[in-house]
Amino acid sequence: MRIVGRDELDEFSRAHADARPWIANWIADAEAAQWQRPQDIKGSYASASFLPDNVVIFNVKGNRYRLEVQAAYKTGIVVVRWAGTHAEYTKRMSEKP
Repeated sequence: MRIVGRDELDEFSRAHADARPWIANWIADAEAAQWQRPQDIKGSYASASFLPDNVVIFNVKGNRYRLEVQAAYKTGIVVVRWAGTHAEYTKRMSEKP
């Protein structure tokens, strides 16, 4: 997969040093992967959640943080939409209509 939005991951990793190894591993996994459907992701990331419009939520560092991406399975692209703490994610989701 090709990752779009690496700058978001770099910024997140600078702010949350304890998540750097997880993010680095996820980047390596995603770049090596050929995800063609949600089940392909679920095979490697059992705790991943799937939302409408091919949005995938990854639990980072035992659910301390969240990573939100949008997968374009047919084109092999993963777009990083957001990364932050679990509390920030909860607040963000409660503010959505």
